[in-house]
Amino acid sequence: MPPTAITVAISTRDRPDPLARCLESLAAGERLPDEILVVDQSADQETGHLLADWRERGLTIVYVRQDARGLGAAQNVAFARASHPVIAVLDDDCVAQRGWVRVIESRLNDRPDLDAITGRVLPLDAVGARTFPVSSRVSEVRREFTGQALPWEVGSGNNFAVRREALTRVGGCDERLGPGSQAQGGVDMDLFHRLLRTGSRILYEPDAIVYHERQTRDERKARRPMYGRGMGAAIALWHREGDRSSAFMLREWARLRIRQLRLAAMRGDWTDVGDELTMLMSTVRGLSHGWKLGNGGR
Repeated sequence: MPPTAITVAISTRDRPDPLARCLESLAAGERLPDEILVVDQSADQETGHLLADWRERGLTIVYVRQDARGLGAAQNVAFARASHPVIAVLDDDCVAQRGWVRVIESRLNDRPDLDAITGRVLPLDAVGARTFPVSSRVSEVRREFTGQALPWEVGSGNNFAVRREALTRVGGCDERLGPGSQAQGGVDMDLFHRLLRTGSRILYEPDAIVYHERQTRDERKARRPMYGRGMGAAIALWHREGDRSSAFMLREWARLRIRQLRLAAMRGDWTDVGDELTMLMSTVRGLSHGWKLGNGGR
């Protein structure tokens, strides 16, 4: 089959140095993206100046300045402006392994029945106080997901690729969710769930690897309530839409969190016990928030 043209979409806000590192990894890849689309919600113009330098180095970069806030809004702009039939999403604080784009292209060429691919997320080396891995996906087992799969088992929002027609079918991201929204998180889990709900087949491909910047203990702790609140809000929205799987998803999410809490208690890690309790409480708050939301915003 002919090669699959790929747009790499990166949403960024006030992080020019991590973004430069991310672009460096793409430029060093075995297969360059056909297009890199950067949606910038920064407070200053530094990111725009940075990208001008990278264009001179041979990368095809489209720069979109956005005043609106929120990851869901940024990704929807990227999905709409992308020139190619596959959009691969990478966070600005991630580094793509050299074969990342090539693996995505190969799997989608080999499997026209696939709508999306996710992959491994491994931690970058520790730097100073940044020692805590976050949003990691370390499994080396290739898996396919369809139907009523648990979205948090499918992958992470900092490493996935999706065909444009599948995004069109589900209407892109729900902008009521994700960082920058009042829900604070859940935009990636919601997107995966709605793709699966409409018949998509998603492959977790362990050879599609990105590396994610570690965080300090305080930064990691601050993210825990965002995950719980976002997941709770997403589940509440699914329930409002008449999604019969929403009760199952809530039960399985609660079971996961309680299981992680018990494991942390068994090993005497009271910090992780506190984190899991925070996740459970923020999930309840997210359920309340999602239930009160209006019907607009996607």
